[in-house]
Amino acid sequence: MRTLIIVGHPRLGSLCTALADAYERGAVAAGAHVRRMDLATLVYDLSMHEREFALQVVEPDIRIAREQVTWCQHVVFVYPVWWGSMPALLKGFLDRMLAPGFAFTEREGGQGFTGLLRGRSAQLLMTMDTPPWAYRWILRGPGAVALRRDTLGFCGIGPIGVERFGPVIHSSPAQRAAWLARAESLGRGLPRTIETNVARLLRALGAWVAALRLQFYPMTWLAYTLGALIAARGEGRGLLDLRAYLMGYAAIFLLEVGTVLFNELEDQDSDRSNGNHGPFTGGSRVLVEGRLRAASLRRVAGIGAATGAAAMTMAAGHAAGWRWDATIWYAAGAVLCLGYTVRPLRMCYRGLGELDVAITHGWFVLILGAMLQGGAWSAPVPWLLGLPVVLAIFPAIVIAGIPDLTADRLAGKRTLAVRLGTRGAATLALISIVASGIAAAVLGDLASTARVYHGLWAMSAPHLVLIAGMLIRYLRAAAPIGRLDGLLAASLSYIMWFVLVPVVRLW
Repeated sequence: MRTLIIVGHPRLGSLCTALADAYERGAVAAGAHVRRMDLATLVYDLSMHEREFALQVVEPDIRIAREQVTWCQHVVFVYPVWWGSMPALLKGFLDRMLAPGFAFTEREGGQGFTGLLRGRSAQLLMTMDTPPWAYRWILRGPGAVALRRDTLGFCGIGPIGVERFGPVIHSSPAQRAAWLARAESLGRGLPRTIETNVARLLRALGAWVAALRLQFYPMTWLAYTLGALIAARGEGRGLLDLRAYLMGYAAIFLLEVGTVLFNELEDQDSDRSNGNHGPFTGGSRVLVEGRLRAASLRRVAGIGAATGAAAMTMAAGHAAGWRWDATIWYAAGAVLCLGYTVRPLRMCYRGLGELDVAITHGWFVLILGAMLQGGAWSAPVPWLLGLPVVLAIFPAIVIAGIPDLTADRLAGKRTLAVRLGTRGAATLALISIVASGIAAAVLGDLASTARVYHGLWAMSAPHLVLIAGMLIRYLRAAAPIGRLDGLLAASLSYIMWFVLVPVVRLW
């Protein structure tokens, strides 16, 4: 492992120097290729005097430091904690060395930053006079947090281990010997000792949670529940067939897991070049950032799709009479869900992806919920109630394609944003969002659907006007390509009017 040790103590021969020596011995014994920089021996200006990094003279030692960081796979910072943080020598070094274009870059349109030092881990060895437990749990480790999260993490470095040694003041020779042995064992244990088992587990768990993109699941659950409640009330039952309901939703959840993960696999090229990724667009980026392996995602995606089919078979078998029609409906929906990006359908590459998502997250799950509670797929009420849902989902997916337009075009995807351009996509979204409100108003006056949608158009109208106004302002601003987080949040939350409120009314 190519390891760079940076000693940030202004004095040579300190405890930090001894800790760095010990860590280096352990790392070399473990087979690592080690290089070292003692900042006290370097010559550089600690301060930024120019308004722009490009205007500041780059000293030879700063240039060499960047070359060393580029070379390494693992970087170790050894420094004392002074006034809760790092010495000025180390702070100035980081200010000068971590320049834009080398350590990070600004995304298109000023929509955040991207770290350029990914693929590297780090270890912080900190000496202090404060008891380490007090520094961590009472003072909340301000210096460690600033370096780990706001500096190194910002530049893409991770995982980052932290080891605290102290209190140094009044420490005995035996204590110092134990600290040196600990530093050597950390170097000898690379890369396993970079983080604890608990931290490693939490990091892996966080990556899987990000990959699943759980923020989109409540919408399908509510639509499915709406369909189930419609059928249960229509059959004259006061309560849901709970077992069929739960197994049916398990099938939908697992299918969504498989769909999301397969999408992540298929969209790697687009996600890698996407400078406008955000909470709703550009994928979870767990593959692009190396947080998970493609083989793991492919395996879990396949398991999710397969177990979803098994759960659906159990749900159909439990429902009143063997509901083969529900099984066939689920199979058709699964083909559409997975076919969003998976070959051979690849709907999003043919300009059909937005419609695919609207149908599968609207009519498909809503009618499946009704069928598992005894309803028929041809019953008109679920189809009618699903219309505003589909019309509200569609514009949200169309809008989501606008920030991804450039990356999608490069990857060969033919989303509606790519086909129609930003103005055409925004105009189509505006038409669909208005149509959803009109549909809700009409359904509120029909005898068969008034119980669910009566007055709903008036309740949701301010939200609709807000989205329409945002779209009109976007069109007047020449419809630039860029992140649209506010508009997307407004569009996605608008869907809830047509699933959450009806569920509450029927429950």
